[in-house]
Parts: sequence; C-alpha cells; structure tokens
Amino acid sequence: MSLQTEFLPLELANVKQCAADMKDRGYRYVQMLAVNTDDGLDLQYAYMQGADLKIYTIKGVKKGTKVPSVTDIFLEAFVFENEAHDLFGAEIEGIAIDFGGKFYHVAQSEPMTVISPAQKAAREKAEKLAAAKAAKEKGAGTADDMEAKLAGMDPEKAAKVRAAMEAKAKKQAAEAEAAKADKIANLDPEKAAKLKAAMEAKAAREAAKKEQADSAAKPVATDQKEGE
Repeated sequence: MSLQTEFLPLELANVKQCAADMKDRGYRYVQMLAVNTDDGLDLQYAYMQGADLKIYTIKGVKKGTKVPSVTDIFLEAFVFENEAHDLFGAEIEGIAIDFGGKFYHVAQSEPMTVISPAQKAAREKAEKLAAAKAAKEKGAGTADDMEAKLAGMDPEKAAKVRAAMEAKAKKQAAEAEAAKADKIANLDPEKAAKLKAAMEAKAAREAAKKEQADSAAKPVATDQKEGE
C-alpha cells in the first residue's frame, strides 16, 4: 500500500483539539517540525495511521506567541517541543517533560532562527510599510474625530481652533520645505535640478487633483427654474 500524504491548515487555537481528534481516530503522533519563514515560524504536526499521513501546518507564528503543548495527549511530543523551543525559540506552553531550554547545548541561542540579509531586509521593509499604513489610518481617524468635535463647538470657538490648526499646518509645511531646500542645496547641481523638477511635477499633479476634487464637489449652477 502506497503512502497517502495530506497537507492541511491548522489554527493555533485548535492545536490540542486536533491532537485529541487524531488520537481518538487511532492515529499515532509522528513529529512536530518548526520551519523559519519571513512571516515567522511555521509549525507542522504530523500524524499517521497505516499508510495515511496527515500533516497539519500553522503558518507564521510570531516570536513570543504561546503555543499549547500536546504532551498531555501524546507524551512522545516532548522531544519535538523541546527542540522547537531550543533551536527556534518557539514558546511551547505546558510541556510534560520540560528541559527548560537545556534540551540542546548550543553556543548560540535559537540558532535555527538565523535569517539571511535579504530576509532581514524584507522583514524590516514589511514592518515599516505596516507601521506607515497604521500611522496613516490613525491620522485619518484623528482628523475625522477633530471635525466631529469642531462641529459640536460654539462657531466662534471652532473658527479659532481651525485657524490655529491651519497656522500649525502652514508652519509644518514651511519647515518641511526648508528642510527640502537645505537637502537640495547640498546636492550636486545636476542632481539638484532633477530633484527640483520631480518635486515641481509632483506638486503640479497634486494641485490638479485637488482642483478636480473641488470642482466635482461644487453644485452645478443653473438658471432654469423647476418645471421649465
């Protein structure tokens, strides 16, 4: 009889239930493997019955995430869970026979979590993009909240707050422009000219978009009376 292998997804919250179901169905525990990826650790749980091999995979477990032990269901899993902890830094919680990080004696802590420079750069880039997106969404939410507050204020007070906000925005814009000018002044003349041209083109595009948006927001004027 040939080996039949099936790969299945698994959620972290369902690790113990999956192990219990496998045992109830007569499967034996084969192993648990940790695989280092750009998204974190992938944990693979393998169970077998006869020629039927099922491999359940949890994707992208982040560092510090608690992973429940299955040693209360399959005691033999303690070997693999200690290994995942010592070599990959997986936080396995409740191992029946826990070596406390001393299952392997290695010179480097979590040696199998070492990543290549390319992987590190990709992770850092993804983290920066995620942080920038979160900051942008937070800023949008803050602006909406402020508008809601202003709408509920006394008109005179709201006008003063808006004026102060506009003055602050203008000051920040002027400081940003000054910083750009200083940066350009220190560049090679040819590079400075190219950068200025690119900045002017960008400003023109943004102005055109704003004008188009403002025009679209204005009601269409008409001299015709209703019913004519």
